[in-house]
Amino acid sequence: MLHIYNSLTRKKEAFTPIEPGKVRMYVCGMTVYDLCHLGHARVLVVFDTVVRYMRYTGLDVTYVRNITDVDDKIINRANENAEDIAALTERYIEAMHEDIAELNVLPPSEEPRATASMDDIIAMVQKLVDKGHAYQAKNGDVYYDVSTFEQYGQLSGKQLEDLRAGERVAVDEHKDDPLDFVLWKAAKPGEPSWDSPWGPGRPGWHIECSAMSTCCLGNHFDIHGGGQDLQFPHHENEIAQSEAATGERFVNLWMHNGFVRINDEKMSKSLGNFFTVREILKHYQGEEIRYFVLASHYRSPLNFSDQLLDSARAALTRLYNSLRGIDATAAVVGDDDYTARFEKAMNDDFNTPEAIAVLFDLANHINRARDSGDLSEASRLAAMLKQLGNVLGLLEADPDVYLQGGAGADDSEQIEAMIQQRLQARADKNWAEADRIRDELHAMGVELEDKGGETVWRRK
Repeated sequence: MLHIYNSLTRKKEAFTPIEPGKVRMYVCGMTVYDLCHLGHARVLVVFDTVVRYMRYTGLDVTYVRNITDVDDKIINRANENAEDIAALTERYIEAMHEDIAELNVLPPSEEPRATASMDDIIAMVQKLVDKGHAYQAKNGDVYYDVSTFEQYGQLSGKQLEDLRAGERVAVDEHKDDPLDFVLWKAAKPGEPSWDSPWGPGRPGWHIECSAMSTCCLGNHFDIHGGGQDLQFPHHENEIAQSEAATGERFVNLWMHNGFVRINDEKMSKSLGNFFTVREILKHYQGEEIRYFVLASHYRSPLNFSDQLLDSARAALTRLYNSLRGIDATAAVVGDDDYTARFEKAMNDDFNTPEAIAVLFDLANHINRARDSGDLSEASRLAAMLKQLGNVLGLLEADPDVYLQGGAGADDSEQIEAMIQQRLQARADKNWAEADRIRDELHAMGVELEDKGGETVWRRK
């Protein structure tokens, strides 16, 4: 049975969907004012893997991941660029989708945008005002009254008194309480705005996710996920807004992945130590980035370095080498020990490092079967390795395509021609020429492997 760590209760719990056989899950997506960075990549890969595994077990998953396309950061970036806001957000949404595809992240079931959800957002703010949980200040902004929600702090473990005592930001004179947060911002000159009962304006960030999640998944759903940095105040505020508006429990289980760290410091734009996915893709394949993310447990800190990405490349090379030249289309026996061990690992709060260890045991077994001439067993095990790897979004490429680094046709043709020249030199017993060609290929980053009179190659 699947057990998941619940950030709300701070313990692993047996996962039981609200509706048997069906899962409704919401994950906070990107605010589209810049390119996707490694922190975004971790969220995307982690929850894509959660969805993949749940579907593998037979669950019907509705996965909603939103896009925040109106926000202070977006407005500021558009002003910096002297660019239309809609043009800026569309450009970064397109870039995000391209990066996601490189990471082999499947599209969500729904991908609502804040700007397309304005009626739902305004309706939720109105409910909160009507129920006495929100008020309009003299400056026209509408604020959530934190004091009206007794359970505030349940997700983060924070107490209102402690939060007030630790309040260090300048107090907004328009708020009744420094902890109150904005639901609706009155329009300012040059900013996008929408008509509302409180005058033209735009939503606060927190209310966007409350409205989009409940609109897509209902007032009460199974799982809400996101990065650890969102636990407070974003997710805490979502709970307060949603439960106050609907009168129902918001979410059963909260999942948060750990921070990405650079040289043991939290990755952040403010520190200037963040890497975009596109920067990393210049040097590594998308699957290598995905493997790197999954090689650590999702709740643990993920330390970024070139060495760890190199290790991911070496690991995938080992796995793909075991599949190379093997027919992996055999029927998979589902009750095999490898499958049982893989599922045991994933059922334990999505323990991907342990699941990956099973893949390597399988690869070793494939190599032994191949070396002993038992190609039938090698084929059966290869099919199982592919199937289990695919659950993690790995090993979906043709082994030669991966191992040859996705080389372009022209490049590949040149390499193949040089290999043929080397084979001819070897046939002519011109060992010096054969060695020269091998050294030249090696200098190009190409490794050769001679087997059975044939030569296969891969990128180093």
